[in-house]
Amino acid sequence: MTDKAISPLRRRMIEDMTIRKFAPKTQHDYVQRVKHFAAFLGRSPDTASFEDVRRYQLHLVTSGAGVPTLNQSVSTLRFFFRITLGRADIVNHTQFVHQPRKLPVVLSPEEVARFLGAAPGLKYKVALSVAYGAGLRVSEVVALKVSDIDSKRMVIRIEQGKGHKDRYVMLSSPIWLARPDIERRCESNENAYTGSLGTAQAGGVKVAYRAAPLCRSPALHP
Repeated sequence: MTDKAISPLRRRMIEDMTIRKFAPKTQHDYVQRVKHFAAFLGRSPDTASFEDVRRYQLHLVTSGAGVPTLNQSVSTLRFFFRITLGRADIVNHTQFVHQPRKLPVVLSPEEVARFLGAAPGLKYKVALSVAYGAGLRVSEVVALKVSDIDSKRMVIRIEQGKGHKDRYVMLSSPIWLARPDIERRCESNENAYTGSLGTAQAGGVKVAYRAAPLCRSPALHP
């Protein structure tokens, strides 16, 4: 997107997000949702009234939008009207939708062993062992470095994980035994598994699940 294509209103919103250090993806998503709202209105979004916002929310619900989409739209509109436009009164009555909480799929130790044993190749087995053994997200395993593993204290340092926070997780014995493989992969790359687990969720996990076999499908959080 060139500077010439950015309207003053969009530029101000982007500046407001930049001041608050919003991630690039978050900024992109917010801009896209405001564009969607403007398309619904058929005019500039800064001319919207409370009734327009209400009609838009009703439109999303009747169009079959899921709870995440509804809540993301509310977050975007609240930021746009409160921060960028200084019109907090318009979104004072907007509400987030509570999503029912579901219990995660928890595999038994025997199922975990079969699942990891069916992983398609050593890199997937080690990456998935790290993810399950330490309770890490896909993005956290992808960013893992050898220097993050503290064998003396038996912990792994996670930098800028969920919520952009650093934290420590326990280093389990299976992960420690996999450390030589991680070190070999880091000899030519600072990151231990750059790109491997990102595709593992779509490929390796499905392959291992089909080969195990398991009656319950495991999942990894991105």
